[in-house]
Amino acid sequence: MHVERYGHGGAPVLLVHGFGTSSFVWRNVAPALAVANCTAFAVDLFGYGESDRPFDADFGIAAQAEYLDRALTALRLPSATVVGLDLGGAVALRLAAARAERVDRLVLVNPTALDQLPADDIRTLHRNTARYAFRVSRGVLGAAPLLSELLRGSVSDPDHMPDALIARYLAPYVGREGVNHLLALARAVDEEDMEGVELGAIQQPTLMVWGELDPWVESRFADRLSDLLPDCRLVRLPGVGRLVPEEAPDALAGLMLDFVSAARRP
Repeated sequence: MHVERYGHGGAPVLLVHGFGTSSFVWRNVAPALAVANCTAFAVDLFGYGESDRPFDADFGIAAQAEYLDRALTALRLPSATVVGLDLGGAVALRLAAARAERVDRLVLVNPTALDQLPADDIRTLHRNTARYAFRVSRGVLGAAPLLSELLRGSVSDPDHMPDALIARYLAPYVGREGVNHLLALARAVDEEDMEGVELGAIQQPTLMVWGELDPWVESRFADRLSDLLPDCRLVRLPGVGRLVPEEAPDALAGLMLDFVSAARRP
């Protein structure tokens, strides 16, 4: 698993991206954490970004939580504040439920709807696979018509997702095999991986940050999830889409630092 490290010696924060993105999404958040005396570890989930992608590997939510557990061991971190964006939020919740001692605190950023897995973004990708079948099957950027709509729809302001940035997110999926792998990642998202998770048993202090213009998950899901988690604070960001690290990195970093700092105060 590929990990980008920011800072050294401070309180550890593990940053977990969502579907269709990678550790790159944290590039404007992680440095702010490091400057504030945290050590941020931005991970590429297995099969995403620069991490390995064995053809026979399990890329589901439960498996990703196990991989994160092993990554913490490899990084020599007994525990950390775990931040999950979108699908990464589901992975973080699964890790907190299965290995509570690994998670000091939770930060959920527009987590995917746990009762609607796969969520509307992945369902849209599946529909576009048929819609753009000819374009998907040809050329080195066959994944472009599939992933571009999801990325553009995940921000409220088109200026926050220009073509050059979309191309950066598309880089891991260049070529025919890249398209097949993107579809394999989408197929791996299964609601069964969350069926055994007792949200009411997750005792870690939790901060949920919700970009209110998320087109893929209904806003009321944030209220339902925060009510189910015993110790959860919900902060809504108006005028922001799902990819909060792209649209409001400073606000997100500030909320995270206040949340982590609260644990240090006597």
